[in-house]
Amino acid sequence: MQINFSDLEKKIKINFKDKNLLIRSLTHKSFNKENNYEKLEFLGDRVLGLVISKKLIEIYPEEKEGILDKKFASLVNKKTCVEIAKKIELSKYVLTFNKRNIVEDKVLADSLEALMGSVYLEKGFSSVEKVVLSLWSDHIKNSIITQIDAKTKLQEFSLKKYKKLPSYKLISNTGPRHKPLFKVGVKLINTKLYIAEGKSKKDAEQNAAILCLKSIRNI
Repeated sequence: MQINFSDLEKKIKINFKDKNLLIRSLTHKSFNKENNYEKLEFLGDRVLGLVISKKLIEIYPEEKEGILDKKFASLVNKKTCVEIAKKIELSKYVLTFNKRNIVEDKVLADSLEALMGSVYLEKGFSSVEKVVLSLWSDHIKNSIITQIDAKTKLQEFSLKKYKKLPSYKLISNTGPRHKPLFKVGVKLINTKLYIAEGKSKKDAEQNAAILCLKSIRNI
């Protein structure tokens, strides 16, 4: 089957002068033991990390390193890379050989990183930065408010100001077993009870923490 790599170039808006570099970034070692994407994946992993970490510092200049690290990990992990690879249908362009002729998720994630490495070598940092920020844009937007941040931030605030943890209280658990609705309240020393709902107790706690944080910021 003939692979039209120009379609992929259009998707990432990069025109490669060195087509062999592009093809190598999509070649698994099962297809070619000598000329494959392994070194480009090594490079692409570092390039991706630099672009994402730079962007996070720009978006969250006041954020603590621990929170940034959690956001970073969620943006560069294999699961996110697989989601992005599938969004651009990268499996159509990966050269691999196995009996089932299926591109595994790990290969997809590695190929995406290798592709970013090849873009860097072909066009330089500013170009690969544009590609990464475009492909990862939805995931970066979703990182702006993450539930784990709400509970973590509230806990840090409460410990720093009052030397005590936030107090969570389960108010109700209603709805059928297959679709429950939890209502949870949270309060700090000298604050009212902030109540929120969620499909799980954990979600409700996180939503309550978000409400409490918003109120604290407005005080």
